[in-house]
Amino acid sequence: MSIRLSVVVPCYNEGDNLEKLCNELQSALDPILSKQWELILVDDGSKDHTAAKIRSLAAHKPYIHGLIFSRNFGKESAMLAGITASHGDRIVIMDGDLQHPPSLIPEMYQRMTETGCGQVIAKRNRKGDGFVRTLFSKLYYRLVNALTDVVFEDGAGDFRMLSRPAVDALLQLGEDNRFSKGLFVWIGFPTETIEYENVSREAGQSAWTPAKLINYAVDGVVSFNVKPLRIVIYIGGLTVFLAFLYVLFLIGQWAIYGISVPGYITTIAVLVGLSGIQFLALGVIGEYVGRIYKETKQRPHYIVAIDTQYDPQKGAAALSQESSKQDVNEG
Repeated sequence: MSIRLSVVVPCYNEGDNLEKLCNELQSALDPILSKQWELILVDDGSKDHTAAKIRSLAAHKPYIHGLIFSRNFGKESAMLAGITASHGDRIVIMDGDLQHPPSLIPEMYQRMTETGCGQVIAKRNRKGDGFVRTLFSKLYYRLVNALTDVVFEDGAGDFRMLSRPAVDALLQLGEDNRFSKGLFVWIGFPTETIEYENVSREAGQSAWTPAKLINYAVDGVVSFNVKPLRIVIYIGGLTVFLAFLYVLFLIGQWAIYGISVPGYITTIAVLVGLSGIQFLALGVIGEYVGRIYKETKQRPHYIVAIDTQYDPQKGAAALSQESSKQDVNEG
């Protein structure tokens, strides 16, 4: 029996949400796909009972394939692992916190069938977001779109459906520093968009801390262009030009008024300003050099400690030998 749709869900501390997620997906997909779909749950080194829950669900529900990472590798790696393991003619990527409504998937499936597009994006609106968050979001997307070589759409995240050709194109991109929101845009393919209202999280807490959001924002800027390096060149050139004008000003002042004691405030201001520019330039260059360093090591994106070995031909989930040994040891 062929798999028509694969649903990929990266999970981090989502143990309390998975049961309801599975039930809602089954209610939404069984009427349109019968049993011709699979659910791939990827545990990204969760600290709660997510891994145990995935193994339990995979052992009792034939459509579930569970992957348990050896540690936390990040959401990007979890998505890549799920996409790589998928067998479906189409795949859906969604979060496990139920903020991405499973009830929207049939509409996405129908839209792709009717239009023949390569991607269907589920774009959330900003209803319910605070003024400050909405403002910063708009400013961020304007900045990123001004700097990068691809265009990001505000509200369009990872929740989307991709055709198998789009998935195959995505899997050809083997870079270590992955920024999937940009990769989805970079691979192209005709795209359709469906809007939905923001949904509150069912249980648990978001793993996105302010520091992680800032790092994510930096990834969006430097992953798809070298314009920050070009900007550093412009800033350096402008600084040299202003310094030259200042030297001419000092020479003119000396020719008219004679020798005078240099201003203390001017000296400090110039030193602090130049030092700040130098540190900024070093930081931008270091960011790119660090990414090159990570790419040259060619380490795997993730390590799977337990694979529930879902077989789409048999339609059943069986724990791998490693998982079975752990069960014996625990007993």
